[in-house]
Parts: sequence; structure tokens; C-alpha cells
Amino acid sequence: MALRRARAPGWPEYLADRAGRVSHPLLADFFSAGCPAADTPIGEAPLVALDIETTGLDPRRHAIVSIGMVPFSLARIPLREARYWVLKPYRELTETSVTLHHITHDEVENAPDLVEVLPEVLEVLKGRLAVVHYRHIERGFFDAAVKNRLGEGLLFPVIDTMSLEARLHRQSPWARLRRWLGRPPVSIRLQASRDRYGLPSYQGHHALMDALATAELLQAQVATRFTPHTPVSALWS
Repeated sequence: MALRRARAPGWPEYLADRAGRVSHPLLADFFSAGCPAADTPIGEAPLVALDIETTGLDPRRHAIVSIGMVPFSLARIPLREARYWVLKPYRELTETSVTLHHITHDEVENAPDLVEVLPEVLEVLKGRLAVVHYRHIERGFFDAAVKNRLGEGLLFPVIDTMSLEARLHRQSPWARLRRWLGRPPVSIRLQASRDRYGLPSYQGHHALMDALATAELLQAQVATRFTPHTPVSALWS
């Protein structure tokens, strides 16, 4: 008789388990809210586009300097619900980061620390699926920053629009054929991805504008390559 392999726990199970094990009440409240079930159609899932700007690319050495969040659904993007914070990073700004996101030393001097706005951020995030463009930045930095301040990490499911582009333009047989022919890879950066769906150009490296751009990109990806009935488990990471 063949042994049945145990199913690996999914995101709802993970969040429920963390809710029972974390000690900080803010995190317990966040994890207790859970997330949509794996078979929830993406057209029915509550979503929030999330983008952060940082002082660099390594969460162990760099810090979050701004956060943009845009709650939305496939049907609409209510901009009145968008949120934006500039933060005082616990790591110094660098010349490169200032040039990139245009947030200066003067702007962060009297800005709040992440821990001061974390209740508001988690209130917007909890119960929703976060939508990001390159999950290793948003999720990695949030996990490291929260661990730095509260002593416990913060992992959560995301739909990564860059990953969805990579499935077609980096991992498909067509993409492998391009590599075999020696052709350069197709860009899966945010604006390059938006260009393929005929979406307009926005100011880059601004957390709120990039969050809005990511929300619109997911809407276009689902409309073009998936359907509103696609289960969230087929899209999340």
C-alpha cells in the first residue's frame, strides 16, 4: 500500500499557526485575521498593492524609507483609500538612495519610525492579499524591520507581478528558446512590464506611485492571461 504524502501547509494554515505562537499583540491581531482561502477566485479576493523605498537592497544592512499602499480589487482602485508614509530609517540615507527615490535627509529628520506607523500599516494589510512587484524586497524588508523592532518576524502571502511576468518571459519554452538563440532576456521590471499591456508611464521609485502601478499591472495581467475565476493559490507566492 503506497503511503500518501502529507500536504504541505499553505498560507492560511501558516498564518493561523503564527497567530497562536507570536507574543506581540499587534502581530497576533494581524495573523489572526488570516488571508483568503487558497481556492478563492482572484476576482473576489481583497487586495492591497504594496511598495516600499529603501536605503539599499539588503534588508540586513539597509532600511525602509517610505511605504505606499493602495487597497483595490480587480474591478476598481479607490484612490481615496491609498496611504503613504515617509519614515526615518534606522540606517543612514546614502547618496544613491536619495538620488533614486528623491527623499532627502531633511524629509526624514522628523519623520516617524516604522514602529510608530506599524499599527496603521498592519490594519490596511491584514486580511488582504498583498500585491507587489518583486517580493524579495517588500516581504524581506518588512520581515527584517519588524523583527528588528518587535523581536518577531512578519511573513505573509503576496502576489508578485514580477513573478507572473517571469513565468512567461523567463521560464516558458519561448523564453528558453530566446536564451538558446542568444537573445537578451525580456525585461520584467515594473515599467517595462506595464508597457507590454499598454499601461501609461508613472514616476518611478515613489512608493505610492509604484503601488498604484503594481495594482494596475495585476489587473492587466489577470485580464490578459488569467481570469477572475483563477484561484489565488495559482498566483500567490
